[in-house]
Amino acid sequence: MSESMKAIFDIGLVPLVELEDAMDAVPFAKALLAGGIPVAEVMFRTPAARDTIAAIAAEVPEVIVGAGTVHTVDQAKVAVEAGAKFIVTPSFNHKVVKWCVEEGVNIVPGVVSPTDIQQAMDFGLTTLKFFPAESYGGVKTLKALAGPYADMKFMATGGVNIDNMNQYLALTNVAAVGGSFMTPSNLVKEKKWDEITIACKETVKKMLGFEIAHIGINTADEKEAKSLAGVLSSMFLQDVRETSGAFFAGSLAEVLKGSYLGVKGHFGINTCDIDRAVAYFQRVGIELHEDTWVRDEKGKLITVYFKEEFGGFAVHLRRKEK
Repeated sequence: MSESMKAIFDIGLVPLVELEDAMDAVPFAKALLAGGIPVAEVMFRTPAARDTIAAIAAEVPEVIVGAGTVHTVDQAKVAVEAGAKFIVTPSFNHKVVKWCVEEGVNIVPGVVSPTDIQQAMDFGLTTLKFFPAESYGGVKTLKALAGPYADMKFMATGGVNIDNMNQYLALTNVAAVGGSFMTPSNLVKEKKWDEITIACKETVKKMLGFEIAHIGINTADEKEAKSLAGVLSSMFLQDVRETSGAFFAGSLAEVLKGSYLGVKGHFGINTCDIDRAVAYFQRVGIELHEDTWVRDEKGKLITVYFKEEFGGFAVHLRRKEK
């Protein structure tokens, strides 16, 4: 897998855009970048597609730009020469796939059936576009495909929106979702770049689903921790649960049998996608504490602390329980 494709899957979101004027390419790309989604799939539906890709690739290289709705080898060649890092086709196009594979170009062909998937496998591909997703069974179909095609990953587009995207992203065989819902066409046409940034931020926020998990409180010892947990549990009608290192007052407070990170204690922040949350914070330059990574028996990340403390409190990300 190329670094560009790995980065896209870490982001999990692929905005689709159709620009009429290549002069809009740079402000549009900067809006994506500011909104936390540094990816753009430029659809080959207007004469401006080639120049749009070229402008983004040259002037906003932080944004991974690719070409979508590619129907011919000539379009693929033009896109790659302009700076496209990946090619997306709406259906399985043998000629385009063959050219991309031979040239070492990232290709994500559209598929909807086992027959399509098998053809892709014959080319050695492992990432495909499932399109139009909702029309072909959506999440239900992708779950069914995960059995016989366990090694295949899909980028779901077509009917995917901000309200159902997390249902797709929760599937182990979905690498990303794509759509124009992140960059509404009316905002693009009206050149409302600040509003596009806001829409992107709202999409990222929805995807990661941050929420308070609990407040962590440092104590002197086990005796103090037990007493304080009992008080909090009584006050807020919570059950007390004991672990090796703490007493929990329901899901409200973790009272440590001593102290850990944070002068005063810590905050636990749930996220519905901890891997993409980590990738997000790494992209924006927020450091994580190297010694605090905790994984389950399958190697999946459970929790990790940030390096910085805030107001005397440490903060850790926590994988939200399903």
